[in-house]
Amino acid sequence: MHIHCIQHVPFENPGAIVKWSQQNGHELSITHLYAGEELPTINTWDMLVVMGGPMSVHDEKEFPWLAEEKSYIGKAIEQDKTVLGICLGSQLIAEALGAKVYRAKQKEIGWFPVNWTPNARNLLPNSPEQSSVFHWHGETYDLPAEAELLASSAVCQNQAFIYQGKVIGLQFHLEMLEENVNTIVDQCGHELEEAPYIQTKEEILRNSSSFNDTYALLSELLNGLQKQLY
Repeated sequence: MHIHCIQHVPFENPGAIVKWSQQNGHELSITHLYAGEELPTINTWDMLVVMGGPMSVHDEKEFPWLAEEKSYIGKAIEQDKTVLGICLGSQLIAEALGAKVYRAKQKEIGWFPVNWTPNARNLLPNSPEQSSVFHWHGETYDLPAEAELLASSAVCQNQAFIYQGKVIGLQFHLEMLEENVNTIVDQCGHELEEAPYIQTKEEILRNSSSFNDTYALLSELLNGLQKQLY
């Protein structure tokens, strides 16, 4: 299988998705939009992964490539391709599906639980009812029409969704390895203000034991998408 990733900033890379791809013998390529690289034709890959980033889906004036990316994601979905969006990536998918993306009531930054819905059982049959996952987002979205809700948290109703069985949006980060979290804390640490759902740098970095659990969830999710393709 050929997995193609869209990366928006240098410090939010595919992380553990690379590890899973290597373990399963898949090819993985990346378009670095921030470096001016062009997106490949849609028929050259089997699964698209849209990564996160600190910008908003509405920042097209500052990041003109967002407009082309939105169109690209919409065309991929129209062509019945498998698409996974993470954080900003999930917001871009939601907008491509016609949903509204807007500022959340609370930022979520750090390790907080999400509750899986019964819809998630088909994709994650071995997951617990609740999982502690890594968040770094200040925006959210309405659930796209015809999408099924997969997960919610205390302050964000629409944490994850699935559309037509093969398009998934995750507000949170299952792909981050310990070095990825260290890097995003270094790059975006100015956002670590005192707030109910923002952890301190120390609280974030002491949760290194959670990475095995999140990788297990990521692997189960990607295994499920892989079965859709074969």
